[in-house]
Amino acid sequence: MASERRLLILFGSQTGTAQDVAEKISREARRRHFLPKVVALDSYNIAELIQEKLVVFVCSTTGQGDPPDNMTTFWRFIMRRNLPKDSLNQLSHAVLGLGDSSYQKFNFVAKKLHKRLLQLGSTEVLNVGLADDLHDLGADAVVYPWMENLWEKLLAMYPLEDGQQIIPPHVRPAARFSVTFCDGKDKILNVVTNGNIECGRDARVPTWFPAQPFPAKLISNERVTSPDHFQDTRLIRLDITGSNLRYDPGDVAVVCPQNMSDTVDDFISYMKLDPDTEFTLQLNDPDASLPKLPEPCSIKYLVENYLDINCVPRRSFFEMLLYFAEEEREKEKLEEFTSSEGQDDLFTYCNRVKRTLLEVLHDFPHTSANIPFEYLFDVIPVLQPRSFSIASSIKAHPGEIQLLVAVVKYKTRIALPRRGVCSTWLSQLDPAQISHIPLWIKKGTIKFPTDKTTSVIMVGPGTGVAPFRSFIEDRVSENVPGSVLYFGCRYSTKDFYFHEEWKDYTDKALLKLYTAFSRDNEDADRYYVQHAIRESGESVWNLLKQNACFFIAGNAKNMPDAVREEVKSVIVKYGQLSQEEAQNYMMKMDQEKRYQAETWS
Repeated sequence: MASERRLLILFGSQTGTAQDVAEKISREARRRHFLPKVVALDSYNIAELIQEKLVVFVCSTTGQGDPPDNMTTFWRFIMRRNLPKDSLNQLSHAVLGLGDSSYQKFNFVAKKLHKRLLQLGSTEVLNVGLADDLHDLGADAVVYPWMENLWEKLLAMYPLEDGQQIIPPHVRPAARFSVTFCDGKDKILNVVTNGNIECGRDARVPTWFPAQPFPAKLISNERVTSPDHFQDTRLIRLDITGSNLRYDPGDVAVVCPQNMSDTVDDFISYMKLDPDTEFTLQLNDPDASLPKLPEPCSIKYLVENYLDINCVPRRSFFEMLLYFAEEEREKEKLEEFTSSEGQDDLFTYCNRVKRTLLEVLHDFPHTSANIPFEYLFDVIPVLQPRSFSIASSIKAHPGEIQLLVAVVKYKTRIALPRRGVCSTWLSQLDPAQISHIPLWIKKGTIKFPTDKTTSVIMVGPGTGVAPFRSFIEDRVSENVPGSVLYFGCRYSTKDFYFHEEWKDYTDKALLKLYTAFSRDNEDADRYYVQHAIRESGESVWNLLKQNACFFIAGNAKNMPDAVREEVKSVIVKYGQLSQEEAQNYMMKMDQEKRYQAETWS
């Protein structure tokens, strides 16, 4: 029966990878005559889970073991202690986790979800898959073997009917959407474009959430690093007056970026598209959902705001591209890149040098020319929002959000420098023009203490200082002391963010500041925040034994582990504890949320 071959694929995705994998599983399921449906976890009616027979979960882990934004409601429900132990005994499930092993709680969400489903009576189809973005070949090193195992298990559970064959991989699936081009008379809805508000004839009443972000007006866009410093960092001030948006220290602003104008123009020209042409979309798959686009939508708006033309493409992109390859050399290369044997070559070509999707299209001109417009939605992933820790306090700056943004720009072996989409776009916005930045606010992973008598130690090198400025401003506005900040950067004269503010607060005895300038003395050994902690170790211990909280924010590469080791050494030395006792002391701090870290790769 067809109903027996229904396969529900639920995903929780922060950056789009889990959604990309879920859609890949769906395409492969159709080849095997399953009836797949792909849904974001928070868009799924969880009450229907007790009726499902077969579900694949694909979920990422964010922050310090947190579920992604589009999974939080599902997560709270499935973890409720009062759920009956046999409520999912009719379900067979498979869980694929996407994580980053540089984080302490690697793939925590997938592991915990798998365990919880078993507790509720579900049966596992196969072992939980734990993909690691830091693997030499990325997450696909686990994802593809795991999928092969999945199909082997599912076809044993649900064999093909007599006469049925698995659809060959070279057979192109139908496009998810059909396209109707407009004659120019259709009504244009309220959209944000070019960083500005365009109010059409059917302006909507706004509410501020992911599907409808608030267009915050740009107040100022100030470079806060010296002109001769290699890193361009911006303090971006945004007006949220009248939005009813509220935030606390540690909260995050989620920004909807636009692609860089030169890449937008390049894509439209290269793909021979008319930027002013408008279109509407219709569903080909009744189980799918339409993207959040204005109706009708112009091609320029689509490329600016929706298609992720500057991402480093995944293996699934090359698989989709292969469907349109006819020229012999291009087809041969794409077949190599999509084979198991060709993954080292694909990594060297694409990931190692951070080659963008647009650059790949240029490298395969014959294939690119064959892609019908309606297939762009299947071939090119969706441009994802970017998260920034809010760097201001609403008490100090009513009606305002401030972001501290390091503009991403670096060189690889490719001639043109690599650029961050969102940071580059933000850095180029001009307050003299009426510019708006679509955003909403979500809770961050750092939870500061509400007790004003609690001392707080904060370690925030570089832009990691952003959430701590928010907290310090909050306390300073009420003349609350007890804040200790360890700030690190390269030079005291080039990238010492907010130094005038810190001096003012220290003069008022509202802040104790320790600094680490790693390059001020080129002849000396590099001096980092962990060294500053070592030198002030007795003071750190005196605060910790009085139940102070300890927070870290910044790059996940080396700093968080180095700081944690130094704190442990401080506890051993000044607390006169053994290594094991110090380890247990820190684990207790973790459990009590007195030691927290917000890090990123």
